[in-house]
Amino acid sequence: MADPAECFRALGDPTRLRIVALLRLMELSVGELAQVLGQSQPRVSRHVKILIDAGLAERRKEGSWVFLNLAPAARIDPLFALLDRWGELDGAGHWEAADAARLAAVRADRAAAAQRYFESHARDWDAIRSLHIAESEVEAAVARALADRPIGRLVDVGTGTGRMLALFGGDAECATGIDRSPEMLRLARAKLAETGLDSAELRQADMYALPLASGSADTVILHQVLHYAQQPDAAIAEAARLLRPGGRLLIVDFAPHELEELRSRDAHARLGFADDIMLKYLGASGLAGRVVEHLKGGELTVTIWSGEQPENRLKVVA
Repeated sequence: MADPAECFRALGDPTRLRIVALLRLMELSVGELAQVLGQSQPRVSRHVKILIDAGLAERRKEGSWVFLNLAPAARIDPLFALLDRWGELDGAGHWEAADAARLAAVRADRAAAAQRYFESHARDWDAIRSLHIAESEVEAAVARALADRPIGRLVDVGTGTGRMLALFGGDAECATGIDRSPEMLRLARAKLAETGLDSAELRQADMYALPLASGSADTVILHQVLHYAQQPDAAIAEAARLLRPGGRLLIVDFAPHELEELRSRDAHARLGFADDIMLKYLGASGLAGRVVEHLKGGELTVTIWSGEQPENRLKVVA
């Protein structure tokens, strides 16, 4: 445990206080922090090191990038309770609005880069996926994971060309696919029409703000979506919100890897997910998580995780 005096000494600099406030909003790289703060990367790195040494922040290396987030909630939440109370009494810092605006620009830059990639590759999206691991193996594993009970009301988040809906929508009570890209949704509509699934509903929306009622789904799928997510924990929490008691979330994505070109060439925000990290995300969303299967293929391993909503959860009305 860090000395509380060290924590307050670390926060005695306005820049470090700003960094903590920014990391409260989302995980950021040193370069992105420098962009928001308007300071050089070496200077920001020195501030970050002080926060890490004080036990207020943590770093996560991913390929050539280093991402920063806050210390565990048990350590950091009392600090924010104090800062929030001071803000209520004395007003927010003059820098908060400006930092929030610049952070919005960083988010927009990330989203725009991914969106440009999606739009330019929409027509060969299924082919790109097949380069990583044989998609037939992944689809067979997903089918095995879903075979133990009825699919019920199915929601496919980040549906892309609608492949998961095409495979499992016919066995569902109703099927909904959600994607940000209108081009992807146009392709999905065409593909689903070819398979006779015209009844599947397709909606344009963001994975962080799904336009569906809480407790409205029995099965939610996130298939090869989270490695594009800036905030995968938030996307999982939003997907979990849709589940009725006893419902399940199935996540298909890459295990940790070092293929840096997937970030620069294919707009991946994350170079895979370790099991413990994914299970932590599922647990934080109120789901009982487990590792279903690891599928090794070439340089990449695809992992399937499952999270189940407890039966005794009270159903929330949206």
